[in-house]
Amino acid sequence: MNNTQKALAALTAAATIIGLAACGGGDSSANKGGTGDASKASLVFWGWDTGHTMTSLIKDFQKENPGITVKFNNTGTASDTQTALSNAIAAGKGAPDVVMLEDPTVTQFAVTGDLADLSQFGATKLADDFTAGPWNKLQYNNKPYALPIDSGPEMFFYNDAVFKKAGVDGTKIKTWDDYYEAAKKVKAIGSYMTNNSGSSMEYQPFTAQAWQAGAQPWKVSGENITISMTKDAGMKKYIAFQQKLIDEDLIDTKTANWSDSWNRELNDGTIASLTIGGWMPINLMNGAPDQAGNWRVAPMPQWTDGEKAAAEDGGSALAVVSQSKQQAAAYKFAEYLTHGKGAQTMADTGTFPALKSILSSKDFTDPNTEANKKVNAYFGGQNVNEVLAESAQRKVSKFSYLPYNPFAQSSFGDQISKAYSKEITLEQAFANYGKALTDHGNQQGYTVTDKG
Repeated sequence: MNNTQKALAALTAAATIIGLAACGGGDSSANKGGTGDASKASLVFWGWDTGHTMTSLIKDFQKENPGITVKFNNTGTASDTQTALSNAIAAGKGAPDVVMLEDPTVTQFAVTGDLADLSQFGATKLADDFTAGPWNKLQYNNKPYALPIDSGPEMFFYNDAVFKKAGVDGTKIKTWDDYYEAAKKVKAIGSYMTNNSGSSMEYQPFTAQAWQAGAQPWKVSGENITISMTKDAGMKKYIAFQQKLIDEDLIDTKTANWSDSWNRELNDGTIASLTIGGWMPINLMNGAPDQAGNWRVAPMPQWTDGEKAAAEDGGSALAVVSQSKQQAAAYKFAEYLTHGKGAQTMADTGTFPALKSILSSKDFTDPNTEANKKVNAYFGGQNVNEVLAESAQRKVSKFSYLPYNPFAQSSFGDQISKAYSKEITLEQAFANYGKALTDHGNQQGYTVTDKG
C-alpha cells in the first residue's frame, strides 16, 4: 500500500485545513526530506497552545539557538492538526518540520513512513529520562518516532463525601474486587460508582484500563495487524468485570464522559468516582465546583493485590515530519520543548510532565506553591501531585495503537454502546468491534487478521 493511499485513509471527519497545509516547511517530494544543518534552519511548527506558552518557549529556544527560527502555526485542535498533516502528506508537499500529535495518532504516521525515526538523532538515549507510559506509546518497531510532551497516568478519583455516606473507605480500595464491593454500597444510597455509556468518549479510558489488565486487543507489525478482542486474556478479564457492573446496574450507563450531564452528576454527587487520566484535577475543579474539598485521588485499583500495574490515558508528543529538509534542527527544537528547559516551562504552566526529573523534584510536589495550594484545597488538603507523580513513574506493559486510531475511536461508540444499553452482551459488542476494525483495516490496504 503506498503512502498516499494510507494518508488518505487516515483522514478523519474533522474539518479540512487546506490553508495550513500550504504554509509548511517541507518540499514537493513526499517523505524525501533531509537532516540539514542542526544549527541553522527556518522551521515551521504545527500544534495547539492550550497553555498559551508557545510564544515565550519559541523566544527562549531561539535565544539559545540564534541560527534557528521557528514559525508556529496554531492548528486549533489535535484532530485539526492530524487532518492538516494528512492533507499535506497526501499532497506530497506543505507539511511542517515539527508537529504536535496526540500519542495514539503517532503510530498511524510512523507506519506510513511520514515521521522521521528519531533514533538517528540519539533519541533512544533519552528513554530512561521519560516515564515508561508515554515513552512506550511513541515506539514503532522498537524505535522512537516522537518525544513525549506530557503524561496522563490513569488514576482513581473519588468523592470522599459520597463514599463516607455509603460507608466506603476510599483509602482501602486497592483491588478491582474492592471497587466492586464499594460500587454496591454506593448504589445503595442512590449514587453510581462511575459512568460508562460505551460512547467514543469512553474509548481512551477503555484503552487505559485494558492496558492495565495486560490486554493487547490489537498488535501492529508493519502492515500486518492482529485483532483479538475476546480471546486475549487481558480483554477477557476486562470484559467480564465490566459485564458484571452492567448486569448489576452498578454504573450509570446513560451518561457519556464530557457531556453536560456528566459534569452535572459529578457536581451533585450522582457519579462518585472516575478512572481517568492524571490531568483531570483542573477539569473537576471547573466542572464540579460544588464538590470542593470532597474529591480525592489514588492509584488505580489492581487486578491482584500488591501489584502496581499502571497505564496511560491521553498525552501529546512532538514529531519530526519526513518531508522536512531540516530534520536535525527540527529534532533539536522538539528535544528542547520535551527534554530541555522548555519542558520545565510547560510544567510550570500546567502541563503534567513526562520527565522523571520534574516529577521527582521538590518543586513539583511542594504543597506551598500557589498552583498546588488551589488544587490541594479542592482535594481536601491532599498533596495531589505527590500521588500523581508516584503513579506516573510506575512500570507499564507494552501497548500500541492502531495506525487508523481515529476510526478505532469513532467506531468504538458505534459498537460498544449497544452493550451498555443492554441490547447485546459486552463480549458480543467487542466481537463486532473487532470485525469492524478488521474490515476497515483490510479496506485501507493493511493485512488484518481477526482472531475473535
